[in-house]
Amino acid sequence: MIRRRRFRLRLPTRTLALGERTLVMGVVNVTPDSFSDGGHFYDPDAAIAHALALDCAGADILDIGGESTRPGAAPVTAQEELRRILPVLEGVRGRVKAPVSVDTTKFEVAEAAAAAGAEMLNDVSALRFDTALAEVARRCRLPLILMHMRGTPRTMQQAPFARDVIADVRSGLRAAVARAVKAGLKRTQLILDPGIGFGKSYAQNFELLARLPELASLGFPLLVGTSRKRFIGATLASDKGELPPGERVWGTAATVTASILGGAHIVRVHDVAEMAQVARMADAVLNARR
Repeated sequence: MIRRRRFRLRLPTRTLALGERTLVMGVVNVTPDSFSDGGHFYDPDAAIAHALALDCAGADILDIGGESTRPGAAPVTAQEELRRILPVLEGVRGRVKAPVSVDTTKFEVAEAAAAAGAEMLNDVSALRFDTALAEVARRCRLPLILMHMRGTPRTMQQAPFARDVIADVRSGLRAAVARAVKAGLKRTQLILDPGIGFGKSYAQNFELLARLPELASLGFPLLVGTSRKRFIGATLASDKGELPPGERVWGTAATVTASILGGAHIVRVHDVAEMAQVARMADAVLNARR
């Protein structure tokens, strides 16, 4: 457990205080093949209703994505991604209290999303797939989440895992920051994500959670996303097999707590109401330490 550093994150319409309490980012997958919800919110109206429900449940940020990044997922075109997310962005605009983040690796999607009211960008490739995305963040003054991933969503669980996961993630995130700064972004715009489950073994996911303070020492706000991921289902497996995504809420709660006690400023989750309570309790522990 560490003393969490505080930051001020400027968005176009507001400033978020990071570190005073944990912020909860609610996931809105507008995809037909998400591992976590099986495409339940692929229909724009269903996705809009879900986003409104997460906002009411206490989400501090809404993260809308139109391309699955589950292991083995195939990429989609920018046009298809925009077809999925733009109706949702337009449908929630002015109707939610939480700022909207868009989960994308593409310049074209980021640019259109910013024009539609998105206030943050979440790039799982950390500018490896399309460095031009940084131009949108720079020009529109949007915070940018840089996530560590080995390979691509299609290959990330097939390639050899790193021998030293902490060293690999630290070096990868440093390189991502360097790309962002070279593109003209301010360091105060950046948030780092160690990429739990993205090219890591189950054991390495737990190691990252246990050693998260070593990543906090990089000096940036941290976002951690463990929600419903397969390493939780495998760890909680029974004689009936791996626990399915919809039944991983308690395992997720444990990993969210570990993330917060390790220094996470933002947790990215599917079950917002439940994890908002978890975050409040973990924050109480952190505050008691002070």
